[in-house]
Amino acid sequence: MARLKIAVVISGRGSNLQALIDACADPAFPAEIVSVISNVPGAAGLARAEAAGLPRHVIDSRDFKDRDAFDAALDESLRQSGAKLVCLGGFMRLLSEGFVAKWRDRVINIHPSLIPAFTGLNTHERVLKAGARFTGCTVHFVRPEMDKGPIIIQAAVPVRPDDTTESLAERVLGAEHRIYPEAVRLIALNRVRVRGDVVLVDGASAPEGILVNPSL
Repeated sequence: MARLKIAVVISGRGSNLQALIDACADPAFPAEIVSVISNVPGAAGLARAEAAGLPRHVIDSRDFKDRDAFDAALDESLRQSGAKLVCLGGFMRLLSEGFVAKWRDRVINIHPSLIPAFTGLNTHERVLKAGARFTGCTVHFVRPEMDKGPIIIQAAVPVRPDDTTESLAERVLGAEHRIYPEAVRLIALNRVRVRGDVVLVDGASAPEGILVNPSL
């Protein structure tokens, strides 16, 4: 079976990129990274891609007059790479409605909360201020609105009484590194279907601590 070709789009350190690099290093993993794209020159994630011997590209968002122009350049780079799935890994821009329509259900993102709770920025600080007992992370298909779209997979992380934003962020990040490769694996195996705003997973039997919607 041919491996699914994926591109990873980043803006920063690329820790979730590294989780995907590590997963794809296993020949049995059903996906491979064909391109790493950063909108920020010098982003630390580019060094991770270089160390792994992956094709890497910089599309500096400051060079474009508006979001549509940047998204057109991103679209062209993705198509040239042959990618069939786009994984956003700490990509700090909203994609335009036109771009999302072209790549509908082929762009996924990871967010450090249990969506729909605590979307947006400063997530862990807001979780602690709200006194939430649980938080977590979510991989979802991308829609034009920030942190919206059908949920593919989630992991719950308990909030401890002595947590700081830093300690909570570290544990949630560990969960992110578990579920992002799992989401890609399920998609690559053609086990993920979108029905309306809900994702159903055929033969769902996720590892302990990972939450998916089983196919009915």
